[in-house]
Amino acid sequence: MESFLPLYQKEHHWKKRSSVRLELPLFPNYVFVRIAPSQRISVLGVPGVLEIVGGRIPSILPDAEMEALRAGLALNRYEPHPYLVEGERVRITAGAMAGMEGILLRRRNELRVVLTIDLIQRSVAVEMDAADVEPISSRPA
Repeated sequence: MESFLPLYQKEHHWKKRSSVRLELPLFPNYVFVRIAPSQRISVLGVPGVLEIVGGRIPSILPDAEMEALRAGLALNRYEPHPYLVEGERVRITAGAMAGMEGILLRRRNELRVVLTIDLIQRSVAVEMDAADVEPISSRPA
């Protein structure tokens, strides 16, 4: 059984203490494993494991994606970011437009967000860095 827990490094500043560099899971609550189908039950028997992504037929992450993930981690180039989907409402978190909300149009090199000014019924498209955008959580009615 092969397992992989991707970790990233983050500088954390404690109150009244010096800063410390922590290693944290890139994907909290997830561990990647390569197993034979017959090993499914033994993985589910590990303390803390609740289920396997995909259920009875486990989801398979392509080897190319796994290797790209390993390579990026070796270069310290990854850090967690909220999952964003085209068409989703998002909030800008940094820069001159911090706090404004809009719709995510595109996810390529940079994000394209459409901001709407309801008062004048006009919209503007803005290119943003992914680090400056967060999804707006759906609020219960």
